[in-house]
Amino acid sequence: MNEILADALKDTFAMFPWLLGIYIALEFFENKSESFIGEKISHRKGIAPFLGALFGCIPQCGFSVIAATLYARRCISMGTLLAVFLSTSDEAVPVFLAQPDKAILVFWLLLVKVIIATAAGYAVDLILNQKAVREPHPPHGPVVPEGGHRACGCHAHGCEIPKWKALFLFPLKHTLKVLLFIFAISLGIGLLVAKLGEAGMERFFFAGTVFQPLLAVAVGLIPNCAASVAIAEIYLKGGITFGSAVAGLSAGGGLGMLVLLKENKDRRETSLIIVLLALISLAAGALLNLLL
Repeated sequence: MNEILADALKDTFAMFPWLLGIYIALEFFENKSESFIGEKISHRKGIAPFLGALFGCIPQCGFSVIAATLYARRCISMGTLLAVFLSTSDEAVPVFLAQPDKAILVFWLLLVKVIIATAAGYAVDLILNQKAVREPHPPHGPVVPEGGHRACGCHAHGCEIPKWKALFLFPLKHTLKVLLFIFAISLGIGLLVAKLGEAGMERFFFAGTVFQPLLAVAVGLIPNCAASVAIAEIYLKGGITFGSAVAGLSAGGGLGMLVLLKENKDRRETSLIIVLLALISLAAGALLNLLL
């Protein structure tokens, strides 16, 4: 037990400087670009799903929140919203980048997810004949909820927040929160391996069956950054395949899903979006498992 605990602590603390640096950089980027990105995607009808897939690659779930708000205002189509959700990986990208020897995974993950998201976005708009209702519409300001700030799990963005908090304190809090998830997951996996062995681990995660990507999708649909951290860590530990990881991370729209549930008044439409997100993610993961 002591060895498992020590290994989990070692793996977790080794990621601290990398994660902190990544989140500081992301915070700076988000403060500079959120309103610009929201404006661009809502004024590009023909290439909106592709732009949504690209912008959805930005780590964390900030842009999925923007996209959900824009969709509730009918500034973007359902296909564009799904493209954003499918390409969003929430906290998985920082977790991968925090292990430099695994950083190449980010390239392949994002490439595959952009292809899936773009294809699905255009297909949904074509099949459902979807388009944004208010086109053209007047330019809008930064997409934030009432109260002047946008909450992102453990912190918020807003005009009244001092820069030192936005660029250091919030990334530090975010880093510590994600590290706590990583430690808990690493410890749990270590205990599972010790108790079940490799063969038992494979059975536990339904290795080689369609139930593994299904399980990953079920976890991915949980609107919390812990879900994406769990999928990333379990993949890095060898518990699930690349296809299953893609399935779970594609299904995870992060806090954007909560914003959609709150802001979109058409409940049947919201249910359809969630079902499409789950089915597309599952199909993509199962196909990747067959091909790889």
